[in-house]
Amino acid sequence: MPDVTCECFDFREDGRDGAARATTVTVAHGTFQTPIFMPVGTLGTVKAMRPDILVDEVKAQIVLGNTYHLYLRPGLEVIGLHGGLHEMMGWSRPILTDSGGFQVFSLKDLRTIREDGVEFQDHISGSRHFFTPEKVIEIQEVLGSDIMMAFDECPPAGVDAAYMKESMARTTRWEKRCLEARTRTDCALFGILQGGTDPGFRRQHIEELCELPFDGFAIGGLSVGEHSQAMYDTVELSTELMPADRPRYLMGVGTPENLVECIGRGVDMFDCVLPTRNARNGQCFTREGVVKIRNTTFAHDLRPLDEGCACYTCTHFSRAYLRHLYKAREILASQLCTLHNLTYYLDLVGDAREAILAGRFAAFRDEFYARRHQNGAEP
Repeated sequence: MPDVTCECFDFREDGRDGAARATTVTVAHGTFQTPIFMPVGTLGTVKAMRPDILVDEVKAQIVLGNTYHLYLRPGLEVIGLHGGLHEMMGWSRPILTDSGGFQVFSLKDLRTIREDGVEFQDHISGSRHFFTPEKVIEIQEVLGSDIMMAFDECPPAGVDAAYMKESMARTTRWEKRCLEARTRTDCALFGILQGGTDPGFRRQHIEELCELPFDGFAIGGLSVGEHSQAMYDTVELSTELMPADRPRYLMGVGTPENLVECIGRGVDMFDCVLPTRNARNGQCFTREGVVKIRNTTFAHDLRPLDEGCACYTCTHFSRAYLRHLYKAREILASQLCTLHNLTYYLDLVGDAREAILAGRFAAFRDEFYARRHQNGAEP
């Protein structure tokens, strides 16, 4: 392996309560404290949110971008002209970028997997693009990602053992090539662990990859169709075997319940489109459950979305007004619901951190579930 490492990366554990832990991670564009939820900004923007609102009101510490989608639009030339992704999107805090490995799963009808990489047919124009591990690192270094992700294949749930074994071996080879391809000393690089929900495969892939000099590791290949308990069991097995001195990132997960359960199993970092996508569809997360704001029951409801929430949406507007905006298809509905949902997620992980440091995570978890279905909110 080459000697290129991230010179500005640092990881510190601040406290632990059972398997749950609170940590501080330092990268080129600052620090973030875990447990943390990363709002998804696939195309260089968190949908319906200005960067200053993300910082000042949502208190987002790090956001996520997507290598595959940014490569297609607006393209590396445009991003390079700006000086990188941070400068283009007006975001001065850390950015993590996915490698495109999830698109190997989600765009399965538009790609061909080979030993040296993956050929994608552009879902927009139909043009073809070939992604190799080396290309993925090159793209992310142009983006200036604080945390780059290695290139992997994310197999769907239920594949047979022979295919999973082949896929894992290929992913290991690809991720070693990613380590060899890195050139920037200010971009951290995380490896991605695969193996589905089979304990033997998971253990094998963790043992293979966690010997390599990645700055952190991600649990991949979950939330792709498996049952929740299978996901939790796989997370628990994984975190027990993953290095304690590096961050643990669970990719693409998930619901508030998923976050609480997986924090309790030792996960540090999360991302998911759920709070932003659901906000645009009129689904708002609260301490008592999900409020589907389009429902008639809220037409005359003068309460805020969440009486315990201090976000701008909850301190200024009623459920009735939000329902009106949504039914009228006003853009403000998406903005206000997104602001609330992201605030809820960041508050949730922030409260979990405080509970871990205070040694009361079990009580925090019990309180979380005790309030889920109160006040008439839908689960």
